[in-house]
Amino acid sequence: MSPNQPGVGQLTAAVQQVLPSVRADLERLVRIPSVSADPAAAPQMQASAKEVAALLGRAGLPEVEVLTVDGGQPAVLGRRPAPPGAPTVLLYAHHDVQPTGDRANWDSDPFEPTERDGRLYGRGVADDKAGVAAHLAALRAHGDELPVGVTVLVEGEEEIGSPTLGAFLAKFRDQLRADVVVFADSVNWTTDVPSLTTSLRGAAPVVVEVRVLEHAVHSGLYGGPVPDALTALCRLLATLHDEKGDVAVAGMTRGTMEPMDLSEAQLRADAAMLDGVQLIGTGALTDRLWAHPSITVIGIDAPSVAASSNTLLPSARAKVSLRVPPGNDVTKASDALAAHLKAHAPWGVHVTVQQNATGAPYTAQTGGVAYEAANWALGEAFGRPAADVGGGGSIPFVTGYAELIPEAEILISGVEDPDTRAHGANESLHLPMFERVCLAETLLLHRLGDKGLNG
Repeated sequence: MSPNQPGVGQLTAAVQQVLPSVRADLERLVRIPSVSADPAAAPQMQASAKEVAALLGRAGLPEVEVLTVDGGQPAVLGRRPAPPGAPTVLLYAHHDVQPTGDRANWDSDPFEPTERDGRLYGRGVADDKAGVAAHLAALRAHGDELPVGVTVLVEGEEEIGSPTLGAFLAKFRDQLRADVVVFADSVNWTTDVPSLTTSLRGAAPVVVEVRVLEHAVHSGLYGGPVPDALTALCRLLATLHDEKGDVAVAGMTRGTMEPMDLSEAQLRADAAMLDGVQLIGTGALTDRLWAHPSITVIGIDAPSVAASSNTLLPSARAKVSLRVPPGNDVTKASDALAAHLKAHAPWGVHVTVQQNATGAPYTAQTGGVAYEAANWALGEAFGRPAADVGGGGSIPFVTGYAELIPEAEILISGVEDPDTRAHGANESLHLPMFERVCLAETLLLHRLGDKGLNG
């Protein structure tokens, strides 16, 4: 270690000193409703990017820009060159958030951060504005003594599948080149046990539409021999799983993961399952979560109960989320899902399938210098070893970046915990865990600067 480099104790104190300002900045970001899926939120997306850029500038990055590509949402790129001989670390997060859903399901305003029982509640407070805040904490704690070069990328369209990712990477490849990448957008095993995510499932969402009639007709006059679109759609969607709940679409393989200390009782509690509801699928729990394909119907276009009338519906649509485990080609998996839906149309109904942008699955290379440094930093911050876990979700930027710059070592760290409820009502951040996450990232930069990439 250089005589001028701070030690663990000094950095711990420095993190504690900056945490109040980091918390305030996180809350400021959460108050901006940066919902990338909502075209009407374009001004809020711009405001969110502008605020992130200002925060990075005040955190000591001399080069900060708000960048876009054609058709894309605003991203923020900040850079600080590496000291001689030191590596460059890319810190990733995203500032866009999911829609709130029905606000009646929230216990407080989703865009007014509210603390209850050691957790901070609000849309994006964890996913992933906490990732932005963790990067700010590490930068501020090191101040002018930052031991590595840093590039910070805060994306603006992760929650809609990063549709312009390819164009963005191609355009800004040189500015994004790094030795190590830290993605602060995953989950810890528990609030007390930190994790590094070493695999991700890919994503292949589709929208399926069933058409039956040219127009709606009276259900009393025609019901019986004439089908309605919603019933046909329900029967079609039911073919996506077998009786045990395993995915019934042909052409996808199932893998295995290292078993973890996860009981059915713990999984049921983490997922807030109701008494009597059964788990679906077969195999070890961690395999089902991380190494098997999963299919979920996440939305249906049909009249609400309140707006319904006694008619046979002429058409109905559903959005189907397919998660594709490592070992599968995501494009082929999307094609297989589309083919299944068309082949299983009941009663000759007309079926069309819109295949959307995909994200490939990912498996990390472990055992490198950065991986060892991250394990050390997490162990110091949490007081116990980190767990290697799989991820059931997708981060499109991970696979895109790995393909573009394969020599970079990629670390996927967690700002969430099993009770975060990301994407749902009452999303929250466990504040004591977040403090440890901020310390871990600070220590990681310290360790990488001290050891370099040569061990």
